[in-house]
Amino acid sequence: MAEVAIVASAFGAGAIRRDGHAAWFGATKEAGAGAFEVRRELMDDADARPEALRALGAALAREGLWPVWSTPDTLYGEDGTLDEAALRDAIACGRALGARFVKLQLGGFAGDAQVARLAEVLDALGVAGAQAGEASQAPRVVVENGQLVQGGSLAQFVGLFGALSAAGQDKLIGMTFDIGNWQWAGEAPLTAAAALAPYVDYIHCKAVEGAGARRFACAPAADDALCRAALAHLPADVPRGIEFPFDAACVNEDAARYVAWLGAA
Repeated sequence: MAEVAIVASAFGAGAIRRDGHAAWFGATKEAGAGAFEVRRELMDDADARPEALRALGAALAREGLWPVWSTPDTLYGEDGTLDEAALRDAIACGRALGARFVKLQLGGFAGDAQVARLAEVLDALGVAGAQAGEASQAPRVVVENGQLVQGGSLAQFVGLFGALSAAGQDKLIGMTFDIGNWQWAGEAPLTAAAALAPYVDYIHCKAVEGAGARRFACAPAADDALCRAALAHLPADVPRGIEFPFDAACVNEDAARYVAWLGAA
């Protein structure tokens, strides 16, 4: 059985903003998940302060859950330069939370990974090459493929990890592979999975309905061929996150059903 995380938004963005992340930790534990992904975009500035994040991490620990810290900030700016401020802030928040992973979007990576500077910053922060382990260890920095062409193209990720490998830094950071997001960016998820599997530390699982700007995330069917094929390409020993909405009429039952399904898929 793979470890399963529940992403906060699965309980509904409105519910998280109204009730706070901690209101859903018990349901996450009862569903059988081992982790909870905290989303920066679903909290106000006061809730993202270090003392508030430490309290949130303590509440997760009391439930026996480990956290992921997710921010919409990007590792590379629109001009392709390394966004050191965003990286430092993400790591500081993740550390306060006690996160196992600190997840950013890739952003405007344009071919120059600025590997030496990236390694220098991560080394100064004590997370250079950190591997995902217990929450008490240094958090693992991962970048996620987003829904826009910028930050969601396969060529960008191949270029990034190729540059890291060429510099002997292939373990410096890792990837969150979002199965559904590739479709927003017009990429083939299975092609991406075959190319990027060695760098994947965390998986976001969701299916997609609709087309163009009207696409939206949904739960995979039990026999979803794309999701199962993607998971077969990707590492079997990395955590899998549920990032599709639960049925509001039966949230607890839905959560338990999908945790069991994704853990065994």
